[in-house]
Amino acid sequence: MKKISAVLIGLAMLLVFQVGSVFADSKLDGVISDLIGTPYVTAGTTTKGFDCSGFTMYVFNKLGVSIPHASRSQAGLGKKVAQSDLIAGDLVFFNTNGKGISHVGIYVGDGKFAHAASKGVRISALSESYYATRYITARRVMSQNTFEKYADDPSDETDGGGDSN
Repeated sequence: MKKISAVLIGLAMLLVFQVGSVFADSKLDGVISDLIGTPYVTAGTTTKGFDCSGFTMYVFNKLGVSIPHASRSQAGLGKKVAQSDLIAGDLVFFNTNGKGISHVGIYVGDGKFAHAASKGVRISALSESYYATRYITARRVMSQNTFEKYADDPSDETDGGGDSN
């Protein structure tokens, strides 16, 4: 019985680590990596500069998903997700001004999220005291199938849509 339990635990751990590695080297990671360090610009939506929702809108557009340019509007999209159930690609929302949702980022795994902050596009930890005390909610905008279609394989651009991006 102990051997069976050990094998099952080992398989479960392998599955957990394998699922987590699905997102490594994804198109999502590639798009975000290319934007790290881009400056913060109020109302910015281009690689010349982003605000928080302009950044998320730009990244999702690169993945073939259209979302509006406002963190409050983005917070109404998709399905609510518990913080303990976050997966790469989920949107995370914060109250940074005391008036409700005012900041958004993209969860990238390992307790971290990418966002356009005052010092530019960066990766921060949800556990940082500033963000931990201001965290409000998360939304899953992409279904797992959509994520796999657009974000899993960075070399898979075979949608036949003739993208002009």
